[in-house]
Amino acid sequence: MSQLDRFADLPGVLYVVDFPRWKWPILRQCFAGRSLRFVSADAIPPQARAVVLWGRAPLPAALGADVPVLRVEDGFLRSVGLGAELVRPLSWVIDRRGMYYDASAPSELEDLLRTTEFDQPLIARARSLRERIVAEGLTKYNVGARRWQPPSQARRVVLVPGQVESDASIRFGAVTLRRNMELLRQVRSLEPDAFIVYKPHPDVAARLRITGVDEERAHQWCDAVVTDVPMHTLLDTVDAVHVLTSLTGFEALLRGRAVVCHGQPFYSGWGITKDQHPHPRRGRPLSLDALVAAAIILYPLYLDRFGHGLISPEQALDQLALWKAQKGTAAPWWAEIYRFFLRRFIGVR
Repeated sequence: MSQLDRFADLPGVLYVVDFPRWKWPILRQCFAGRSLRFVSADAIPPQARAVVLWGRAPLPAALGADVPVLRVEDGFLRSVGLGAELVRPLSWVIDRRGMYYDASAPSELEDLLRTTEFDQPLIARARSLRERIVAEGLTKYNVGARRWQPPSQARRVVLVPGQVESDASIRFGAVTLRRNMELLRQVRSLEPDAFIVYKPHPDVAARLRITGVDEERAHQWCDAVVTDVPMHTLLDTVDAVHVLTSLTGFEALLRGRAVVCHGQPFYSGWGITKDQHPHPRRGRPLSLDALVAAAIILYPLYLDRFGHGLISPEQALDQLALWKAQKGTAAPWWAEIYRFFLRRFIGVR
């Protein structure tokens, strides 16, 4: 099924609820040939036959029970730069069933992982994409400029990536632990002899999102705190990664690292990760490349960087690699000025 075929049954008019204006042209790329009406939640007309929401935004009160709802979020290979800095995305996911980070309910991605028959051509395509992602050092945001190496005497190095604690992925995907420092303390108790590295979320490091509770005390439970280090180079130096629901766990799996999940991210439950809280709807054993096929090929939409419609995953990697080579991963000199105005006019959440 092509990307456009997924939406062939939708009506000609879609009502888009409370989307920031800068995302409007990007959404139009996703639905070529349809009319998009951008409205507030209290202005949806009775004739609406489909609505589009961002992430896990609540359903509008006046929405009919039988009206299809499409939820939009960033994809897993997004950009060179942060979403919090309003950098244009190269991929989005559009889910008509739920959202991939919401473990409380099924999503289209979970359905793909549970039911798809992954044939050999699809697996081979996924393997080729995975190998290229790793070889070119591509990740979700592709930021960071510093180099870091663990001390030579460190026998086992464990990474704990921080998350934005107010994010929906924690609200809907965490189980018992919900704070970065709760996770870090747990990892210290589970890995007492390891050299533990903590990496704050890049949005938090850029002071565009709120610092987690007690996060300034991270040094009490880890051996090093690193910022502005590219995630792909950091993953090359570690033996294992412990996560709540962070996408870093998926990026670590691509690179052959052991991953321990303390929450229920989309990539847990398929026999590839060590799960502290096994998910009752999952359990089908999958190969890494089957996971990649669903998460990188079948689920996302890839958006031409220059606004020219949809593109294939392979074309997206071409554009992302070229973007990274041209821009580099170091923040430009004016970045902090730009972030100052973002904090002032959008706020820190």
